[in-house]
Amino acid sequence: MRIRLERLLAAWRGPADGAATGAATGAATGTGDGTGPETPRPTGWRRPDWRRPDWRRIGRWAGAAIVALIAIAILWATWVAPPWGDMQPPRKPSFVYLSADGTPIARRGAGEAAVDAAALPLHVRGAFIAIEDRRFADHIGIDPRGLTRAFWNNLRAGRTVEGGSTITQQLAKTAFLSSDRKIARKVQEAVLALWLDGWLSKDEILSRYLSTIYFGDGAYGLRAAARHYFQKTPERLSIGEAAMLAGMVKAPSRLNPTVNLKAAQARSKLVIAAMAQERMITPDEAADVRLAVPRIAPDELPAGTYFVDWVAPQAEAAAERDGTGGQGGQLTVRTTLDGDLQQAAIRALTSVLTNYGDGVHATQAALVAMRPDGQVVAMVGGRSYKASPYNRATQAERQPGSAFKLAVYLAAMEDGETPDTLVENSPLTIDGWSPKNYGGRYGGPTTLRSAFAFSSNVAAVRVAERVGRSKVADVAKRLGITAPITAGPSLALGTSGMTLIELTSAYAAIASGRYPVKASGLADAAPHDGQPSGQAIDPRVREAMLDLLWTATNQGTGRGAALGIPTFGKTGTTQNHRDALFVGFAGGLITGVWVGNDDDTPMRGVTGGSLPAAIWARFMGAAGLRAGDLDVPPTLMAAIEQRQEAMRVAAEERELTELEAAEAADEEREGSPIGRFIEGILPDFLRGDRDAPPEEFVDPAQRAAEEEARDRRRARLDELRRRKAEREGVFFPEEE
Repeated sequence: MRIRLERLLAAWRGPADGAATGAATGAATGTGDGTGPETPRPTGWRRPDWRRPDWRRIGRWAGAAIVALIAIAILWATWVAPPWGDMQPPRKPSFVYLSADGTPIARRGAGEAAVDAAALPLHVRGAFIAIEDRRFADHIGIDPRGLTRAFWNNLRAGRTVEGGSTITQQLAKTAFLSSDRKIARKVQEAVLALWLDGWLSKDEILSRYLSTIYFGDGAYGLRAAARHYFQKTPERLSIGEAAMLAGMVKAPSRLNPTVNLKAAQARSKLVIAAMAQERMITPDEAADVRLAVPRIAPDELPAGTYFVDWVAPQAEAAAERDGTGGQGGQLTVRTTLDGDLQQAAIRALTSVLTNYGDGVHATQAALVAMRPDGQVVAMVGGRSYKASPYNRATQAERQPGSAFKLAVYLAAMEDGETPDTLVENSPLTIDGWSPKNYGGRYGGPTTLRSAFAFSSNVAAVRVAERVGRSKVADVAKRLGITAPITAGPSLALGTSGMTLIELTSAYAAIASGRYPVKASGLADAAPHDGQPSGQAIDPRVREAMLDLLWTATNQGTGRGAALGIPTFGKTGTTQNHRDALFVGFAGGLITGVWVGNDDDTPMRGVTGGSLPAAIWARFMGAAGLRAGDLDVPPTLMAAIEQRQEAMRVAAEERELTELEAAEAADEEREGSPIGRFIEGILPDFLRGDRDAPPEEFVDPAQRAAEEEARDRRRARLDELRRRKAEREGVFFPEEE
């Protein structure tokens, strides 16, 4: 081993001359005098050339690479913001949103004249510089000192607590780049910031920044923000008002004074302190500042609502496609929102939550309603937009629970099964997991119709397993659900999060007979014929699904949502009652309702058939629906009429039994007619009811009301007996 190592070392060192080679060889062979036989080297062996690196060459290549990168960056920056232009970023127009009948419902966007920073008071300019970029006058577009400080503070905190972007970088981002949080975008931002700082003066940079920055409530630019929040021009803002607007830039929604005045004023104090520290104002002025309070004009259109916040990106994208998005001015956008239905939705949601929510720890709800072609006509994203603009109808991804079984059973119907196909309803275990039926109710074989109506979990899992989980996931995607679907057996129970509007669009596909249905809020984007585009659903499959949905709503877990016209829908309840939903349709309207809590805490016993169904029924009942607006196959309509008649008869039988029991109880209390006659002629001391109050002390109004109620009950009892006799073919003589 030692000899082998020495040979290797000798080979790596290389001989200085022939003698050295011989000495090394001799030492390797044990002679020690270099005269021993030479050890043959392996064929193809070559001594490595371990020359020192040529640093000059490396430096030249590195320098060339840096110059090339700089050249590319300059060319790219020149293409994005050419120096021969005025470098003015595209001005966003002001959008005025109209409801479907032409009523203005919101105004948002810029639409204001640009701000001239040089004409602003020092305290207005200084508020933004002090809190956003204290070294604005000194740096070259990027601030290495600020970046280093932010990096160190974030490293110490273990999270992002401070940003290092300059005002110039923010202008580069908002005016020319996307908001993606990627390294490439940050590099582009830095290059553009250097470019902007080289071609524009500091006043020009600040003017463009203040004219384009977002201030919440749909206000872009300082002029629009000053008018919206304080009914002033930027030149007339007080120190407190300027500080409040400057403080909002960090988080326009969270620090919006119309939503969270306390947080906005706390942020204002930080801005005022920074202004004093940077000598934008004197210490005495800082001490005397009165914290601002917003003054919104009472007749001003709101800048944001749940619906407008959702439809605004669609409107802006359409304006960009039309070439009107960068020309400033004001654009009018007609939406699909129905004002009457929107008010009905707000009333239904708030009234049910107010009356019943607190008792069962249900603090939030959402509702979205659309036409079969996807036109959204009503949207409520939460209990109060002012308290929380977070849209739970379009942004929150919650588990749909059994409402997702629509995709499971649709896959089964496409696979050739029917509502009368049998499925086992007994407990089962798959891969160590055992689904549970609500209330622990199991049984033997049952039809798919019954399993769907009473929301059997074990049956749904069995159906998904026999048609294939991948088929169920594929059906969900074809219905327009874009959220990722879990691959495990719990897929059938709706354990994958998705938005309410996605789920409602899936039900709209069944209502319309085509999929997918794409939700839209722009009137011009809706199909002119009122019908959605896409692939048609097999009429046999659609009729089977309508059968299941009708049964669930009228005979199953969704009975609380049944209307006076054919009603179709499904309940959904997640584990521990964290989410409860009802999604369905009637007439020409598809509506989804979600109830739950933002912090995901469980509700107390709330299911899809309780509060969500109540909100759904109250809203749909006020919508003026017509049965003829929904295409229901004649064969199914005939079957529905037969079932409704059977249900009516069963209800009358139950009512008849209850009324007869009440009548028998009254007769037992009052005795027979002969007994009442004898009791009436007996003296008081012979009667058995000595403790009863004298007749004159009984309230006449109360006695009259009791008699009237008894008469109505007996009339109803006679009517039900007559109907039963007619059904049974028994002669029931008329009273003379």
